[in-house]
Amino acid sequence: MKINLSQKPCKIMGILNVTDDSFYDGGRYTSIDTAIERGRTLAKEGADIIDIGAESTRPGAMPINVNEELQRLVPVIQALKKEIHIPISVDSYKPEVIRECVPLGIDMINDVTGLRNKSMVDVVIKSKLPVVVMHMRGTPQTMQQDIHYDDVVKEIYTFFEKKLHEIDSAHVIIDPGIGFGKEVDHNLLILKNLSVFKTLGCPILIGTSRKSFIGKVLELPSPIDRLSGTLASCVYAYLQGANILRVHDVREVKQAIKLIEAIEYVSDKKI
Repeated sequence: MKINLSQKPCKIMGILNVTDDSFYDGGRYTSIDTAIERGRTLAKEGADIIDIGAESTRPGAMPINVNEELQRLVPVIQALKKEIHIPISVDSYKPEVIRECVPLGIDMINDVTGLRNKSMVDVVIKSKLPVVVMHMRGTPQTMQQDIHYDDVVKEIYTFFEKKLHEIDSAHVIIDPGIGFGKEVDHNLLILKNLSVFKTLGCPILIGTSRKSFIGKVLELPSPIDRLSGTLASCVYAYLQGANILRVHDVREVKQAIKLIEAIEYVSDKKI
């Protein structure tokens, strides 16, 4: 299923975590039935893409093995491909996992390690699917330790420039990696400077949904209380040129963007 990212409105990617330890919704959709029902809900709320992840990448999260990841992913993908008619993305950095998921009819690959594994590059190229290449330093276990950038925007830009030499840019979506190896100000600077990344000529995915930088700015320790900050950051990212917004709250973000678009495109002629 082709995903057209060249036209507005931006696409809303609904998050479906079939994990027990994700920072916001871990444990809610660990059974096949609850995961499938959540996928149905995301589709009804207006998701343009559903991103299914079976391994948490929150700070400090521990990896799981390939077999466990596939056991969580495969039945959910199979069921949703039969029931819903929107693109399915798989959030995994393991080439063995993606290799097994491609024949199931997935439509996008989301690699939070930014194609660090050279075998993943080969799998992506062979699949001919669009791939989200995300910037992250270290691993989820180490990424929030000893964080330092001389120029966070420039360094991430250079990272993407190098990646685009490895893979056809026509299939690449870039994700600056909000919250992945960044302090609060780094995340804010990335959002403020999205126009810099637009010059790379690739669609941009932004994932701010309920993340800790929102909590720190707004003094909201619990992710449950961060919807308002999520909406504000998503609207700002949209106005700066983001093509995909990866969120937990599809209906609310969809409504916010719809209103912004109504304001942008209303006719100036006298009524």
